[in-house]
Amino acid sequence: MNAGRAVLRGEVFYGWWLVGLSSFMLTLMSLTVFQGLGIILVALERSYGWSRTALSGAFSLARVEGAILGPIEGVLVDKVGTRRMVLIGYTMMGLGFIWLSQIDALGRLGVFSALPISSLDERLLHFYGSYMFVSLGTGLGGWLALIAMVNNWFNRRRSFAMAGAMSGIHLGGLLVPVLALAIEWYQLSGAALGIGVFLLVIVGPAVKAIRNRPEDMGLQPDGGMIPKSVRDEQPRQQLTEIDDEPDFTAMQALKTPAFWMLTIAQVASSVAIVTLALHLVPKLTDTGMSPTAAAFVQQFSVIVALPAQFISGYLAERLPKTLMIAFFLALQGAGILIIALFDSVAMAYVFAFLYGVGFGGRSPLTTAIRGDYFGRKAFATIMGISQFPMNIAMIFAPLFAGYMFDTTGSYVVPFTTFAALTFMGVVLMLFVRKPKQE
Repeated sequence: MNAGRAVLRGEVFYGWWLVGLSSFMLTLMSLTVFQGLGIILVALERSYGWSRTALSGAFSLARVEGAILGPIEGVLVDKVGTRRMVLIGYTMMGLGFIWLSQIDALGRLGVFSALPISSLDERLLHFYGSYMFVSLGTGLGGWLALIAMVNNWFNRRRSFAMAGAMSGIHLGGLLVPVLALAIEWYQLSGAALGIGVFLLVIVGPAVKAIRNRPEDMGLQPDGGMIPKSVRDEQPRQQLTEIDDEPDFTAMQALKTPAFWMLTIAQVASSVAIVTLALHLVPKLTDTGMSPTAAAFVQQFSVIVALPAQFISGYLAERLPKTLMIAFFLALQGAGILIIALFDSVAMAYVFAFLYGVGFGGRSPLTTAIRGDYFGRKAFATIMGISQFPMNIAMIFAPLFAGYMFDTTGSYVVPFTTFAALTFMGVVLMLFVRKPKQE
C-alpha cells in the first residue's frame, strides 16, 4: 500500500463505504417519502375518499415547511455535521410514520373538536400533521445532510461518488411494487407502522458509521493521507483548507450569476419531478392500469435511470458538466411531454425510458457542479439557500396539477407546463460559467 493512500478498510477508501451507506439511507427515504408517494396517495384516496387537491395540500404544506427551514437546515448541516443531523432526521421520520399508521384511531379521539376547522375529517388533519413531521425529518437528516457528507469526502471523484450515493433515490423506486404489495396486504396503517419501526431500528447503527469529513480520520478527499507534519502543525478545523478547491461563503456564492442560473434551471426541472412523484401513479391508473402495473412503469424508469446515473457520473469527470446537464434535461422534458399528451401503455414506457435516463443522468450533476463551483466549506448552506425558491415552486406545482385534474379531468395542462419549464432549464444550462473567487 502506497504511503500516499488513505487509511483503508479492506483496501477500500472509507469514503466509498460512506457512499454505500448514503445510498442505503436515501433508498429508504426515497421509497417512503418520494418514489412511493403515488402509491400512498392512491391508498389514501381509496380508503378515505379525499380529493387529490386535498391530498396534494399536505405535500404543498411540506414544501412551505421546506422553504422556510431549508436554509436553516443547510446551516445546521455545515455547523453540526451530518452525523447528528441524520440521527435527528431519521428518528423524526420513524416517529412520523408511526403517527401516520394511527390516523384512524386518532381521528376518533376528537383532538381537533374545539378548533374552527373541526368540521374537517380529523383523519385528514392527522395525515397532514404526520406527513409534515416526516417531511421535517427528511429535511433535517435526509438528502442534504448525506450529500453534504459525500461532497466533503470527494473532489476529483465527486460526480461519480454523488452518482453512487444518489442511486438510492432510484433504488427506492425499484421497491415501490413491494410497498404497493405491503399496503395491499397489511393496509396503509400496517405498512406505515412497519416503516416507522424499521427506520428507528436502523438509525443507530447508521449514525455510528458516519464520519462528517475525511479530515476527522486524518485523510484528504479522494483518498490521500494528510502528512503527519501537517496534522501536527494545523488545528483540525483548518485541515479542510489544505486542498486547492474554491472556498466560497454563502454570501459570496449568492453574488455570482452561476448560483442563480443553476438554481433557476433546477427549479424549472424539479417542479415536474416532485409532481410526478405524487401524480404519476394516479395518472396511469386513470387510464385503466392497476396500481401494481402503474408501479412497474415507474419501476422501469428507475431501471434505466440507474445506469444513466453512473454513466453520467463517470463521463462528468471528462466532459463539460453544463452540456451534459442540458442534454439530460432535454430528455427529461421530452418524456414529460409524452406522458402529458398520450395515454397508451406503450407511450407510458417511452415516457419512462426518456424520463428515467434524463432524471437519472442530470440528478448527480446538478448537485456535484455546486461542489465544483463553490467548494466544501459552506456547501450545505449554499444548497439549502438554493432550495428555498425550489420549495416555493413546489408548494404550488402539486396543487396546480391536482386542481387541474379535479376541474378538467386531465393532466394535460399541468404536465405540458412542466415540460416547457424543463426545456427552459436546458437553455439556461448552456450559458452557465464557473465563477471566479475574488
